[in-house]
Amino acid sequence: MFTGIIEATGTVSSIETDGGNFHFFIRSEITSELKIDQSVAHNGVCLTVVGIDKDVYKVTAIQETLDKTNLGKLKPSDKVNLERSMASHGRFDGHVVQGHVDQEAVCTQVKEQDGSYVFQFEVPGGTTLIVEKGSICINGISLTCFNVTNTSFEVAIIPFTYEHTNICDVKAGSSINLEFDILGKYVQKMMEARV
Repeated sequence: MFTGIIEATGTVSSIETDGGNFHFFIRSEITSELKIDQSVAHNGVCLTVVGIDKDVYKVTAIQETLDKTNLGKLKPSDKVNLERSMASHGRFDGHVVQGHVDQEAVCTQVKEQDGSYVFQFEVPGGTTLIVEKGSICINGISLTCFNVTNTSFEVAIIPFTYEHTNICDVKAGSSINLEFDILGKYVQKMMEARV
């Protein structure tokens, strides 16, 4: 369980393939605090730490994960948003994020607005699970949606978030990971069952 508040960014140092699996080696300032078998969200994708060597740790993504996320597009030197699982004794600052990415979306526009930024995203399959002023998780970042249409939505990014996450690398045409709010997914499931 995560909150969508990015703790650090890591850098992909190398990638190895093993059948349909990708092994990602991530260099990060939080590596020394990690342990084997710990869950860490990478661009919003929950992966298990399977190896640690000095300031680099290893995680593995299976084909299902690669098919539904942007992790398969990562290259060495790319930045990755990182968040360790939520601590039960702290404040809950974002929203409930599971680290289970639903799909990718595409950035269609980035506008600077008096020091902040507005990003627009196109959602293949539509925005049924996105509501005006609702929560959304983009590359692991907990954000609030607005200007929601049937196929797109926008989010505003403050300078701190822009400077401390990999959202600064997202441009028109970039693919991002999208996790819909879990409450909306449960409501949709219940409504479908009533039909």
